[in-house]
Amino acid sequence: MSRLAARQRRATRVAFLVVGLATAGWAPLVPYAKLRIGLDDAGLGLVLLAPGAGALAAMPLAGLAAQHLGTRAVTLGGGLLFCAMLPLLALAPGVASLVVALAVFGAALGTVDIAMNAQAVVVERASGRPLMSGFHGMYSLGGLVGAAVASLLLYAGLAPALGAAVLAVAAGGLLLAHAGWMLPRAPAAGPGFVVPHGRLALLGALCFVSFLAEGAVLDWSAVLLRLWRGADPATAGLGYAAFSVTMAGGRLAGDALLRRWPPVLALRLGGGLAAFGFLALAALPWTAAGLAGCALIGLGAANIVPVLFGAAGRMPGMAPGPAISAAATPGYLGLLLGPALIGLAAQASTLPLALALVALLLAGVAAAARRAVG
Repeated sequence: MSRLAARQRRATRVAFLVVGLATAGWAPLVPYAKLRIGLDDAGLGLVLLAPGAGALAAMPLAGLAAQHLGTRAVTLGGGLLFCAMLPLLALAPGVASLVVALAVFGAALGTVDIAMNAQAVVVERASGRPLMSGFHGMYSLGGLVGAAVASLLLYAGLAPALGAAVLAVAAGGLLLAHAGWMLPRAPAAGPGFVVPHGRLALLGALCFVSFLAEGAVLDWSAVLLRLWRGADPATAGLGYAAFSVTMAGGRLAGDALLRRWPPVLALRLGGGLAAFGFLALAALPWTAAGLAGCALIGLGAANIVPVLFGAAGRMPGMAPGPAISAAATPGYLGLLLGPALIGLAAQASTLPLALALVALLLAGVAAAARRAVG
């Protein structure tokens, strides 16, 4: 049984790693798609709403599917579709085909995200020790490796579609090789579809804030460092890199920390540290301080979502898949709408003040920790 449990843990880690690899594989393709189709910046921004819309549409159904078909079938099906869409994104000849491909790409991501997190909750529960942060750490690690591999393939001269296909085949093959050790299904007690209410609604709201904060660093950190702090373009881009590295490290170390800290303390410290990082980014007038702020945000935010997803998956009277879906859907809404909301707030005031408001929201995450996961 111990050997079987170890293989189940390994298979779950691989699922998270594969999703990170394939997600990162899209980022280097964006400039090629923009040039191939002839999109301006505004048009590209609208097209890039498609993955989030697809994910939001699929996630409620994914929880239901995970309960009735099993987490293994949904993780494998969603993961393979997600990988298969990657080269198609590099081949879409027009705006309509790219929007459809991105929507399917996002729907597959939302589906596999719910199923693999539902599996992670059950595997963690069976092990009797914290594992969720490490699983999410594998996703972050996959993102770093995937971005590096995709960029190297393009640098080596491979056509974008061929490079994406190489990454997709490698990721899909890795998933298939470990599929046999995934859990067939998570426990199915409770309804197949859950409307967030009470503590689950609070978990969803905190997921919204956390995902919004991640999107803020992705879309606005370089803008602030470049235009408000005078950093050169290469240095400005290091903000998100610092965030990504500390988030991956924080998640990989998170299981060990959560063996010593209760989830309430982890959520309070994480929310407080991420809020402090946003304040440093927004208020201190030095580029180095802004980069340090991005690193602090990544470190603080690293274990917020794993703790929240774990709490949702353990809600009494609910199956893990539907409960995680109910909490994660508002999170993806925050990732989708957050950058636009920050832009509107910056237009009404200033970008530093808009990012300071994100710090206030993260302080609210810390303040609500006891009620959310206590």
